[in-house]
Amino acid sequence: MITLDNVSKKYQTRDKKWFTAIEPTTLTIEQGEIFGLMGYSGAGKSTLLRLINLLERPDSGKVMIDGQDLTFMTEAQLRQARQNIGMIFQQFNLLSNRTVAENVAFPLEIAGWDKDKIAPRVAECLQIVGLTERSEHYPAQLSGGQKQRVGIARALAPNPSVILADEPTSALDPITTRDVLQCLRKINQQFKVTIVIVTHEMSVIRKLCNRTALLHQGKLLEVADVKDGVILAQSEIGQDLLRDD
Repeated sequence: MITLDNVSKKYQTRDKKWFTAIEPTTLTIEQGEIFGLMGYSGAGKSTLLRLINLLERPDSGKVMIDGQDLTFMTEAQLRQARQNIGMIFQQFNLLSNRTVAENVAFPLEIAGWDKDKIAPRVAECLQIVGLTERSEHYPAQLSGGQKQRVGIARALAPNPSVILADEPTSALDPITTRDVLQCLRKINQQFKVTIVIVTHEMSVIRKLCNRTALLHQGKLLEVADVKDGVILAQSEIGQDLLRDD
């Protein structure tokens, strides 16, 4: 489903030195699973997530989704491919001058959907996340959890096969986090959407994920199974992460 083949990423710092964000990494994420990326701050989690949809271009290696190699696509080709990849952001990234319904409709408008198909799809997505009655509200009128559910509905609207979520619960309280995680699980089970989630919260991994990649200083240490809420880490640093939770 998603294959990262020997991808790496470096950045140049202000003093002209090079910082390795992701060392050469190979990883496969199966269709329909919920996969976590976890590690300490600065481990490279968000960078690795952004390599999946080429928001960051790798310095080496290939990114394959559904058999398509995104790595050497033109910008026009990437825009088309990204219609199959939804994105959920930590800070919601909603358009303040658009209503809830208009925010969810936005990616469909960009993708060129027929106008008569947009409204029914928006209504369907809002029903899925439980925000039908908030469709004409503006983001400023919503709670943090409601804003994130709008973000989930927006990511789901174009019928993607993959949803990428970058720290989607870090700005939320525990009860709201639980509701958002339940929403993501419902979408995964109902639509078989593959979800890749970045989080520093081990409880999120335990409650939501099937497997998780353990990252440390840009290195992929291991891929651990998550069984009945237990993360089965084998590496020493992975076990340290779990003890710190």
